[in-house]
Order: sequence, then structure tokens, then C-alpha cells
Amino acid sequence: GDIWSGRGWQSAGASLTPTHRAGFCAFYGECGRNPEVNVSLLPSAVPCLSNSPAREGAGHAAGPAALRVPELLPGDGDNATARVCCSYSQLLALQASVGLSGTVLARCPACARNFANLYCHNICSPDQSLFTEVTRVTNYTATPGQEPLQAVLEYRLFYRRRFAEAAFQSCRGVRLPATGGFAIATMCGRYGAELCTAQRWLDFQGRQEQRAGAAADRLPAAARGRAARRRGARWIAPVVACDKRPALARQPCSCQDCALACPVLVTPSGPPPGCSVARASDSGPDLLSPERSRSAARGTTVPRPRGPCLLVAAAVAGGLSAGLVRLQLTTDPVELWSAPASRARQEKAFHDRHFGPFLRTNQVIVTAPGRPGSTYESVLLGTKNFSGVLAEDVLRALLELQDTLAATTAWAPRSGRNVTLSDVCYAPLNPAEPGLGDCAVTSVTQYFQNNGTRLAATAPQEDGDRRGTADWRDHLIYCVNSPLSFKDITALELSCMAEFGGPVFPYIALGGYAGEYTEAQALIVTYSLNNFPRGDPRLEWAQSWERRFLDVVRDFQRRHRHNLSVAFSAERSLEDEINRTSGEDIPVFAVSYLLVFAYIALALGEYTACRRLLVSPGVSLSPCVAVPVARAAFVPSIARKVVPFLVLAVGADNIFIFVQEFQVRGAAVGPGLSRTSPVSPVPRCPLSRARRVAGALSSMPAVRTFALTAALAIAFDFLLQMSGFVALVALDKTRISVVRIYPSRKHKIGVGGLALTAPVPSHCPPLPEPPLPQVLLFLFLACSGLFLMFHVSVGLDQELALPEDSYLLQYFSDLNQYLAVGVPTYFVTTGGYNFSSANGTNAICSSAGCDTNSLTQTVQMATRFPNVSYLAIPANSWVDDFLDWLSPMTRCCRIHQEGDNKGQFCPATSGQCGLRGCRSCLKLPRRPTAEEFQRFLPWFLQDRPTLQLPSRTGTRTWDIGDTEGHWGPRSDHCAQSDHCPLGGDRSTRFMAYQRPLRTSQEYTAALRAARALAERVTSKLRTVPGTDPDFEVFPYAVTYVYYEQYLTVVAEGLVTLSLCLVPTFAVSFLLLGMDVRSSLATLLTIAMVLLDTVGLMALWGVPYNAVALINLVAAVGISVEFVSHITCAFARSRQPTRVARAAEATVTMGSKVVAGVAMTNLPGVVVLAFAKARLIQIFFFRLNLIVTLVGLAHGLAFLPVLLSYPVPVPVVPTLSPTAQGTRTVCHCPRCPHRARPTSASGGGHDGGHSAGGGGGPGQPPLQGQ
Repeated sequence: GDIWSGRGWQSAGASLTPTHRAGFCAFYGECGRNPEVNVSLLPSAVPCLSNSPAREGAGHAAGPAALRVPELLPGDGDNATARVCCSYSQLLALQASVGLSGTVLARCPACARNFANLYCHNICSPDQSLFTEVTRVTNYTATPGQEPLQAVLEYRLFYRRRFAEAAFQSCRGVRLPATGGFAIATMCGRYGAELCTAQRWLDFQGRQEQRAGAAADRLPAAARGRAARRRGARWIAPVVACDKRPALARQPCSCQDCALACPVLVTPSGPPPGCSVARASDSGPDLLSPERSRSAARGTTVPRPRGPCLLVAAAVAGGLSAGLVRLQLTTDPVELWSAPASRARQEKAFHDRHFGPFLRTNQVIVTAPGRPGSTYESVLLGTKNFSGVLAEDVLRALLELQDTLAATTAWAPRSGRNVTLSDVCYAPLNPAEPGLGDCAVTSVTQYFQNNGTRLAATAPQEDGDRRGTADWRDHLIYCVNSPLSFKDITALELSCMAEFGGPVFPYIALGGYAGEYTEAQALIVTYSLNNFPRGDPRLEWAQSWERRFLDVVRDFQRRHRHNLSVAFSAERSLEDEINRTSGEDIPVFAVSYLLVFAYIALALGEYTACRRLLVSPGVSLSPCVAVPVARAAFVPSIARKVVPFLVLAVGADNIFIFVQEFQVRGAAVGPGLSRTSPVSPVPRCPLSRARRVAGALSSMPAVRTFALTAALAIAFDFLLQMSGFVALVALDKTRISVVRIYPSRKHKIGVGGLALTAPVPSHCPPLPEPPLPQVLLFLFLACSGLFLMFHVSVGLDQELALPEDSYLLQYFSDLNQYLAVGVPTYFVTTGGYNFSSANGTNAICSSAGCDTNSLTQTVQMATRFPNVSYLAIPANSWVDDFLDWLSPMTRCCRIHQEGDNKGQFCPATSGQCGLRGCRSCLKLPRRPTAEEFQRFLPWFLQDRPTLQLPSRTGTRTWDIGDTEGHWGPRSDHCAQSDHCPLGGDRSTRFMAYQRPLRTSQEYTAALRAARALAERVTSKLRTVPGTDPDFEVFPYAVTYVYYEQYLTVVAEGLVTLSLCLVPTFAVSFLLLGMDVRSSLATLLTIAMVLLDTVGLMALWGVPYNAVALINLVAAVGISVEFVSHITCAFARSRQPTRVARAAEATVTMGSKVVAGVAMTNLPGVVVLAFAKARLIQIFFFRLNLIVTLVGLAHGLAFLPVLLSYPVPVPVVPTLSPTAQGTRTVCHCPRCPHRARPTSASGGGHDGGHSAGGGGGPGQPPLQGQ
């Protein structure tokens, strides 16, 4: 072996390079291994001191150098001769060393040439002595008895700054496709890409230690060199700019690796929108009289066969209520808010069919608030600041948690088996039969392969005159800057690759850092599990393990709550918490509805004793219960929480109007229904159903379900009120007339409920003439609402769906605060594209020779504007990795030339394939032919990352979809076969990362930007010859299906609300006798209610989304209840002036509106403020309270003033002979009542005790007939 002299080192007292002249060397040949280097990835041979003339190199010896730097050897092929300062063994070592760097630099020919130029001239230049100064040597004896030689341990290189800066600039933009980062970050030591300079870059190349794999490289002689200046002898060589094509290269560097090669981006602009205005006629016949006649007949005939009528109504209500037994509630957010035919759902289905559902994410975020940090002096890597959470005890606690989770088993009841982590985990490198070590768990402890012994390892560390100890902090500093390294540069010699064989990128495992990774404030542990379609039994396995995951992490949180803050989430957590909240808030809704029912019973019942509370309230309570119960059977989603409020608002005020008309006037059922139905359920039933059906045109399932359910509810509301309720009122009237159930005369007949006594005003305040101030006030409020409407936030932050005590609130808070990158975004290609053609390859890749507007380069250019594109890390590309793997400079793809394996693949790690026993798959850097592409692709997919092969090879199986819908482990058939055709029928994907997104608005904008980017790429790729016209590239992220609704929710909301308002105006116009002004007043008031509601949403922090849209659609219906009654009463009034008509309408209908609509909603709405779920507090309590109060104010204050403005003389319909009678005017001391006809039918047909000639309770008798 090598023998080193014991005489120690010889310093540079006298000059070791006395001759500095052209044609002279400073060293030549090899003098054994460097005794100072104990960490070496390649043989650390050092040169022999030789300040002598350069030797002549033969053509066969110069070949390797000629491939890298042809400028060294003038001539042609084997006839090339030149003088060099390196031996053949040094040339081989040079080729191996430069080839190691070529794996990451070969994608940019100019950078690779400049880097090789630096090395080759340093080792082989015939003028080596001009720019080299040997400073330290030692004696070396190859064999005993031989005269010792002097081995060079250290020398200085002198470069011109112009060369150093130009070479550095040509390489600083080169990307690592597998990581999305810069290659220069792995070649600049502790400085990384951001702080790397030309001086630091060259200093790092000159370190004694060999760098690991793709992480960095060094001078082949393993001697120290540093850039410096020396007068008169500074080396300079031609530098190729990155946007230029070097000799023997076909193309310059691509845009992704060279900013100078990028084209100028042009942002397109769209045309401005337009508008149109129209006007309609304002005349027509009055349609109220026929309806009044039909209502009178209905009220007369329905009570007659009371038994069958009640039985039918009870049977219908009971039959519908029985459907509650089979009620199926939809809680899946995807099914609630995304239509099956929507673009996001179709794209999700395509992605899941070809690549499988997106992985299930289970995450733990550990922080140490208040814990002080520390400063660490690394012998090798300099001074670094460590945060409080990056401490050994915290890392050991994290290891303990991961060991516990790895050993955890969960019981899957439906499958009847125990489930372990290896049963459900994502194992990219061993998907067929994964073990615990194959599971993709990203954590900072993976830099130590989750091994406590390696975390505790220490080793003596030297760096020149500096000595100390290397520990876990040195390894961590190195790995966060070089995550693809298989061996660090410290004395520990540990790998940075994770236990499962892949890299762990620091921006995924660490969070909350502003500059240096070691200053991170959070440690992030992510367990990625395979996802499965619903119905697959393995989905239960994953959910069962996640349940156990939550239990283990909760226990860890409890044990470490004194020194650590632990936030966590499982894939199932959000749905679990929403379901828990829904269950806990059921009593709140029950109390809300019971209060409403109790109010209706008290407000409408007639009672003078406590015993009667069990009788009279039941008359009003029974139909009110039947209506919402019947609806509930048809509500399959969260619309069941809104529909009852709408039904109560619509149904209760109809009941109030009819019952009060019946109680106040003592009229028979038929005439009472005749007077109330034209302003009550009949005209508003088609109106309400039209509005709900208009809402059903929405594409969002929740909105459509609500609209259809509400339309059905209004229809049943009308039917039950016109049948069962009328029969019950008639029956109750008969009971009262014969004084049942209590025959004792000591109990007097009641004088009406609260609705008759409390809401009736004592006088009618006069309306001002003209009422300008009120109109101006409400117009001001409407304008304010219009202004605030543009400040309403659109979206729904997922935190709002959680209760205030949910553990996920802390998780989302930490996620927004500490996460360094957002969710992965895939750019998926559909079938119809030929990747194996040269044109097809160039339109996808991003290395030298690729199109400037290729898919990956377009995405990379978008990452330069993260505030616009919302992309932070460019798309990694299996095509680029494949091309790099094929390059002859990387020596990754090799073929046996002899023996039994001739023509077969020879892995880079195989020792059976020597330098002459194999050849590169491609002899020259070029694009593979279609046949070569199809032949070599399976080899690429089955090859695994190694030191010589740092690209993500085997993991790329997951980025190539199956035409038959196979995905995941089944994709291995492609890697195991000799043929893996990737023609026009396969889909693939390219993964990028979004920047951290924190609000719904950012998620929506990211989706919009990604789709615009994908459309540009699609347009480009369709121009490639042979591409199918239907070929498409679309973006996919797991969040898109939730946020797609916000792209159109504003437009859909405007359309939906407009479609609700159009039938409101149309039906009002027809049923008010073609009175266009009253119809416009109705429409304007409802529109102002909506404007003010949206404005108050902005002030009270209620975001606009599909849930809010449901409530706004309901608000239209409730607003109609506030407005339509007063408008109809105004239209039917026979008072002489418009002010008197408005006053009479307000008095006669105002109390009914307050009692039947406002007071029906308010008790139930106020109770919702005590719900645990903030979603209910915001969208049900706040929004319903706003709608109720705003609608009440506009209905009772603004509408009468608006109606009092000049209008045409009212068209009084001619009464039919049967309806005509002596017209008398009620001289009520409290307010003037309208003139009314006396019923020709006298006392009616139901045996009531108050005939037409008598007033109701508390009313004076009518004069006349």
C-alpha cells in the first residue's frame, strides 16, 4: 500500500514552484491518497510535485479530456496531440469527477463547459505553472526503498475576476428538476443559492473533502485551491455565456436554466363587457276578482267534508314525515359544493382514474414558543443560529412520536383486521410490498434516517488549523442545503437521504424561517397515505389508521404541553369535526324551532285559562308542525337548516293573516278566505315556486337542492293550508260555538292571542307630504349597500366550518403561519400526445435544445411572478430527468457490450460494467429516436437514485398514468416490462408547488391563474405535429374542487337572484291588475333589501359564498312576505288619497307582517347565536337576523312612503252580483278602515257564532243589512 514519510509536512518556506513560465507544469502524475481526507466519495489522489516542462499526450489518452474541453487538445480525433500536465490516470479521475457534476450541470451546456474548463485547465493545462503556486507538500514513498516523492497537499490558483464571475453567472441559474431548486445551492457549501458568490463558489470547489453526489464537487487532486489575485499571473480562459452554444453542443441553455435565454412575456387583455336596457307596457286587466271568487268557493267547500279532508292531509303529512327514516344527509364537501358535471369534478375524476386519488395527508406541526435559540460554531461550516425548536431533545421527542406511530396498529371493524402503517402508506420506491422503512414520511429526523444512534453520533473534525467535533448540527446544516446528498462532507459521513430512499426537502420539513433553514420555528412531520375511491375496503383501512394517528398525537401533545406546542391534523379530521359540530348543534336548532312554534301558539291562540293552553294552541301548532316535517324528508343536505326558516316565514304569516282576519271580523271561513287569499298564499305560491325553480338553475348542488326543496316546500305549504288548515279552523270554530271541551260557562271565550293585542297600533301616524327625507335615507342606505357590496369577501375559510373548541383551529393557524410552500399542483396531459418524437419531447422539457415556450419552461417563467401565478417552485419533469439520465455525460444509462448480458441495461451501481465493458446508451448528446425512447424508458423507471444517479428515477412511475386506469403499485408493470409505450394514449403529469395560500381569495386566484397557464400550454402543444386536436393540459390540485365554485359564485349569484326577482315582478304585475308602478315598487324594495343585506354582510364580516347565496335566495322569499301583503293591501284600498291608502295598508297588514314574519323568525334566529359552529353563527344567525330586520324596516317604513307617491287612480274591480252588497265604512276610533261589501251569504255555512252582520271580538258591529 501507500507509505507516507513520517517526517511531517513540508511548508512553503522556499518556493515550491520556482518556475512560472508557459509550457511548464506545477505538478504531474499521482502520488497516492491524501492522508488528510477521510471522507471521500471518489479516490482522493493527490498529484506529485513536478515544476517541469509539460509532457506530450497521445490521442487515446487525451480522449476523455477532449470530450469535456476540446480547447485543450488542438487537432482531430486520434491524431490530436498536445502537451499536457496530467497523466492518463489523472485524466480518468478527472472524467469521473467532472462527470459527477455533469449529472446536474449537463442540462446547461455552457455551464457544463465552463465548469469542466475550470477543472481541466487546472489539472491538465500545459501552462499550469503560470497560474498555480504549490504551498504545501509531504514526502510520499510508493514502495520501501524507493526514493521518496513530494506529494502536493495544497496549492493556490489565481484567476482573473472576469473569468470567475462569468463562469459563475453561467451556472447560477441552472435548475435541479427533481427539487425545483438551483444546482448552485449544492455547490456552495453553507451559503446556499441566495448567498453564493463567485469567490465562495470557487472556494467550495477547492475544499479537501470530496462532496457527496449531486451536492457538490471538488478538484480531482483533492488539494486546496482558492480564488485570489496575483499580479502578472492570473489565469483566464474563454467563457461561454449561458445563452450561447458552446463547441460540440447543439443548443444553448434553456430559459429555465438561463435568464438571458428567456423571451419577453406578454399579458393579454380582454374586451370590456356591455349592457342593454328595455321597457315594457304598464296596462292590463285586474285578475283579483276571479281568484277571490275561487277562494270563497274553496273556503266554503273544504270545511264541509271535514273528516276526509283531515284524513287526507294527515296521510300526506304522515307519509312524507315517514321519509325521515330513510333520510340521507350529504356531508361530503365535494358533493355539496361541486357539481358532478363541473370542470373541476371532471378533471379530478380524470386524475384519479389515471393516477389514483390524491394522497391522504396526516401532519404534525411542532413549535417551541418562548424557548431561546442558540449559536453553533461549526468547524467546517461556520457559525449558524439554531432556533429553540431545533434542539436535540426536541428531535428525540419527535423520533419517539414517529417510532410510536410506526408501531401503531388500528382495528378496521368492517374489514375485520388490524391495519399497520405499511398497509396504507405511500411507498414510492417499493409500492408492491412496502415495509415500514419504505413509507414516505417527511421529517427533519429523516436526515438521520429516523435513527437515534445516528442523531447522537459525533466525530473529530478538522479543517486546516481548526479542530473540533462534528455532531448532528453539522450534518443538519449540510443536509438542508444539499438534500440529495448520499454522504455529507463532515467526518460523520452520514447520508442525507430519507429512510425510504428519497430526499426530504427542507421547505417541506421545516417552517417559519426567513433566511437560514436552521432558524426555522416549526418542525413539520407529514405522513402520506394512499387514497382510495369510496367503496374500496382499503379506504376504511386508511381511515382507521388515521383515527389511531389522532389518538397517538393527542397523547404526545398532552405529555409535552409544558415545553412544546403541537398542532396536528389527519385527512379525516375536517369531516369528523363538521359532523361532530352538526350533532352538537341539533339541540340548538330544535330549541330554535320550538320557540317559533311556541310563539305562534301564544300569538294566535285564544285562551282565558291555563287548561285551554292544551287545546287552542294546538289548532295553530298542528299545521305548522306538519309543514316543516314534511319538507325535512326531502332535504338531503345542509339546506335542511335553511328551509324550515323559510317555510315558517312563508307559512306562518299566511296563517297569521287568515286567523287574524277570522278572529277580528268573526267572518265565516269562506268569506274570510276570500278576503285574504288574494294577498296570501294563492298569488304568492306560484311566485315563490318560480323563485325557487329559478334558483335550481344554479350549478352548485347545495344551492340547487335548496331551491328545489324550497319550491317543493312552498307547494306543500299551499296545499296543506288550503286543505287541512282550513278544515282545522272550521272544526275549531265549531268547538268554540258549542263550548267544547269545557262545558262550564265560567270560562269566557278568549279575546284573541298576543297577535291581536300587542302589535295593533293605537293610532296611525300621518305620512309626511311629500315623504322626501325617508326616501333619501333609504336611497342613501341602498347606495351604501351598493358600495359595500364590492368589499364583501368571496369565499369560505375552512376555519369557519369548525367549532370554537376544535383542535384544527390551532393547526390551521400554524399552517398559515409556518408553512413555506403550498399544496402540489399537477399539470396533467390527456391522451393524444406523442412524447417519443423529438418535437414532442422538445415541447415538454426544459433543458438545452428544448423549446423556449415548452410546458416546463412556461411553468418556470410563471414562478418568477408568484404574486400573479401563485406558483413558487417550478414543475419537476420526468422528461427532463429521462433526458439527463440518457446523456452520455452522466454515465447513468449504459449497455453491456459483451458477455451474457450483452445488450442489456447496466445500472450505474453495477460493478460488472467496467469502462470498456459497456457503453453509454447514446454516444453523443442528442435526442433519442422514437424507438430508443420506448426502449430506454422502462430502464429509467426501474432505476433507483444513487450517488451516480441523483435524479428521481424510480419515483417517476407515479407520474405516468395508465391507459386502463391502473395507478399506484400496479404501474410497476411498466417498469418491469421491456416495452412501456408512451405514445398518444397515455396521460402524464408534472408537479409544481404553489406558494403558501391562506385565504379563499388566494386559493381561487391560484386556480384561475393555473387554468390560464394551462390554456397557454395547451395552445402551444397542439401545434406539435401529430397531436390530437382534443389534447389538453389542465391543472389539478386537491383544493381546486372546493374553490372552483368561487370562480362563478358571483356571476351565478347575480343570475340566480335576478331570476328570482324577475318572476317576483311578473307575478306581481299580473296579480295586481297590471299595476306596473306597484309592481316596480315591490321589485325596488326587495332589491334594496338585498343591497342593504349584502352591505351589512361586509360590515359584519359575513363572506359571500354558496351558503350565503342560499340565504340570499331565502331572503328574496322572506322579503316578499314583508312587501307583498302591504302592496296588495295598498292596491285594494279604496281610500281617496294615496297617503290614506298607504296608511291603511300599513295598519291593516303591518301588524300581521310583524307578528307573522318578523316575530316568527326572531326568536329562532336569536337562539342560533349560541351554536358552537361559527358557520351557524355567521351564516344562520347573523345573516338571518340581517334579512329579518332589514326586510322589516323596508316593508314598514320605506315601502309605504314609496307607495304614497303619485300613482294613477286605482282600478276598482267590478264586483259580481253574488259578491255585491251594501258598502259601509267602518268608523273605527283608532284608524280609518277601508269600505267593504257586506257578504251576501249572510252568516256563512259553517255554523259560526259571528255572522256577517256582527263584528269579531273587540270590534263594533257592522252597519247595514
